[in-house]
Amino acid sequence: MKAVAYSIKPFEKEFLAKANQKKHDITLISNSLSLDTVVFSEGKKAVIVLTTDDVSAPVIEKLAKLGIKFIIAGSVGTDHIDKEAAASYNIKIANVPSYSCQPDLTNADLQETANQTIKSLDLWQQNRCLGDACICARNCDLYNND
Repeated sequence: MKAVAYSIKPFEKEFLAKANQKKHDITLISNSLSLDTVVFSEGKKAVIVLTTDDVSAPVIEKLAKLGIKFIIAGSVGTDHIDKEAAASYNIKIANVPSYSCQPDLTNADLQETANQTIKSLDLWQQNRCLGDACICARNCDLYNND
């Protein structure tokens, strides 16, 4: 699956590459998602975001027009995502609940977050999470908006 990961820090690239094992075509950028950077999603099916990214209704509308079907939040919460807007465009949302904003994250924590992110992409690509709510990727809640 083609995806773009926003707000990626240099040290996170290694963990995502290791978890991905060249299964998905993921573009890693350091820019945060916003109305100005949404264009980097063109030609992709999924976006990977953090809590600092703008995932408001106007951004989601532009994502939908670019063909985005999935949003993965690299965070426990999804409050920063306008879920109503996502639902109106049939965009599915997943979160990675093992992620922590603590400054003392270990490499194991970072790798687990990357693994869960890739697992969400795997499951969506395999059409294995299609109901109203699907628990997968080690307690990764997938909010499906069918």
